[in-house]
Amino acid sequence: MDVPILEYDPDAVDLIRPGLLTRLAGDRLPRVGVVTFLGDISRGWVKQRRWPVGSIVDMVTSTFPIWKGTYETAEIALAELPVGAPAAAIVVEQMLALGVDTLVAVGSCGALEPVEMGEFLLPVRALRDEGTSYHYLPPARWVETDAAVREACRSALEGRGLKGTDCNTWTTDAFYRETAGLVAKRRAEGCAVVDMECAALSAIAALRGARYGQILYSADTLAGDEHDVRGWGHATRGTALLAALDAAALLSRTPGGRADV
Repeated sequence: MDVPILEYDPDAVDLIRPGLLTRLAGDRLPRVGVVTFLGDISRGWVKQRRWPVGSIVDMVTSTFPIWKGTYETAEIALAELPVGAPAAAIVVEQMLALGVDTLVAVGSCGALEPVEMGEFLLPVRALRDEGTSYHYLPPARWVETDAAVREACRSALEGRGLKGTDCNTWTTDAFYRETAGLVAKRRAEGCAVVDMECAALSAIAALRGARYGQILYSADTLAGDEHDVRGWGHATRGTALLAALDAAALLSRTPGGRADV
């Protein structure tokens, strides 16, 4: 089949340059960033600590601030991302254009296997069942996260008395098309959880020469006969944010992902 999504172009010159949608584009951001899918938890945290806005990403339907501040003596950028790979990718591209070279993402995932609600998982690789990653890397079934970022996330969790379990994740664009047949197939391939951004953001980092890793916490589950929302794991969000910030602080003390930053 002649499928357009597989027509990867290796040309490194983008006609629309990252940075176009940012206000304060002359400002530089700290080289280590945290990107979250935690809603009011992240926004409330930065408001309480009075972190200033370092840049703002303007989209048609909304604006997305990128805050910057000090955490455990480390300078860190933080953004709450829109859900879904294409929109999340736009904000991440702006962050990389303004100096970020290492990213820790944190958010929820759905369980495909028996995983307790609130359990922390560290994706080693993501199954590319979305569209965005195919514009950043040649067609392939999997994309890996960065090992150094993953180990920093593990150390951060352990520092809080928590465990981070390595896993493979299924990244999909279609929340309402996680059918029984596809869930069984992904589980057979070794995917323990499902998310909507990991493959895309890993691919962006790979193309741009940055480092990317992610902390997931188990929310709803498809491991049983029916979908169980389990409260969406909301009680875990505050701890997840702090663990991601701890990991970013650890990574700020190591060399970055790009030689030009």
